Amino acid sequence: MQTFSFYSDGRLTVRFCGELDHAAAASAMRAVAEAAGEYLPRTCVLDLSGLTFMDSSGIAVILRAQRLLNHTGAALTVQSPPEQARRVLELAGLSKLLEQPKQQRREVGSI
Repeated sequence: MQTFSFYSDGRLTVRFCGELDHAAAASAMRAVAEAAGEYLPRTCVLDLSGLTFMDSSGIAVILRAQRLLNHTGAALTVQSPPEQARRVLELAGLSKLLEQPKQQRREVGSI
């Protein structure tokens, strides 16, 4: 598995690519911890769009990341999980961490 980190305006994004399973969990958590320690973000987003598989080890990574970020006062969200990872998150009761798409504002015309 590979991880990529991006930081801008207080928002850290950590993107996971490949399989987030038992073999990859330790390096995934290390990547989150190192990036969070370096940037001290206000918000951290775990971007799961590059995952091809995630099991309960991915849930453990997300929960550990949430605990780490709570200690620094940062908020954690999860974005763009593929369908298989979304099902794992929902079964684990973590769908509340999923970043909701921004709603587009509709302009209301004047009468």
